[in-house]
Amino acid sequence: MPATPTWPPKSAPRLFVEDELGTGRTIAVEGNQANYLARVMRVSEGDTVILCDDITGEWAATVAQSDKRRVDLTVERHLRPREPVPDFWLCPALLKKDRFDLVLEKATELGVARIAPILTRRCVADKLNPERADTIVTEAAEQCARTALPEIAPVAKLDAFLRDWPQDRHLFFADEEGGEPAADAFCYAEGGAGLLIGPEGGFDDAERAAIRAHPASVAISLGPRILRGETAAIAGTAVWMAEAGDWLGDE
Repeated sequence: MPATPTWPPKSAPRLFVEDELGTGRTIAVEGNQANYLARVMRVSEGDTVILCDDITGEWAATVAQSDKRRVDLTVERHLRPREPVPDFWLCPALLKKDRFDLVLEKATELGVARIAPILTRRCVADKLNPERADTIVTEAAEQCARTALPEIAPVAKLDAFLRDWPQDRHLFFADEEGGEPAADAFCYAEGGAGLLIGPEGGFDDAERAAIRAHPASVAISLGPRILRGETAAIAGTAVWMAEAGDWLGDE
């Protein structure tokens, strides 16, 4: 006797939507998302789509009608609540567009709660397109089955960033000149934390001194080699998740 297929199927496409979801509600998907469902995924009436609203979690929905401009979905079942997210903020200096895109994507996949872009004296880029950034993190969350989107803070100059940093939140500073090994520092830290990563040319001497003087700052090392900004951001986040985040499992 053949096994009963699981529902919803693992191959069902995933989308984040702006409307809060609930059983029986009809969600109209238009624009690029409709084109993705209808022309790329080729959904048709009766097919399943997984929806997330960044509020209530993950839901299974059924296609009521589909064309390349609009897809109507009927919400059927609540699958998972919105996931708990480690209280970890990644604070990377702006990089060239393709490199910062990678930081946004991988930080989302790794599970950060907030991405706070920083502008420093040696940054090659000086601005971030908010719509593009939102698209990148949303698509990354859909791909990795995340049910909570990271917050993207407005770009802040380093001096304003340090001035406004919460005094009760650790600010780990990846310093090229050395510090406590990251795994050790993260392992013993309690409460919320952030990780500050420099730009392509690193922090200048005055910036480094200002960061080290901040009462919440903890200088750390990410190993013996000088890492690119995007590599440092991804590696540092991965170490945090392994030592203090949601890679620990149930304890």
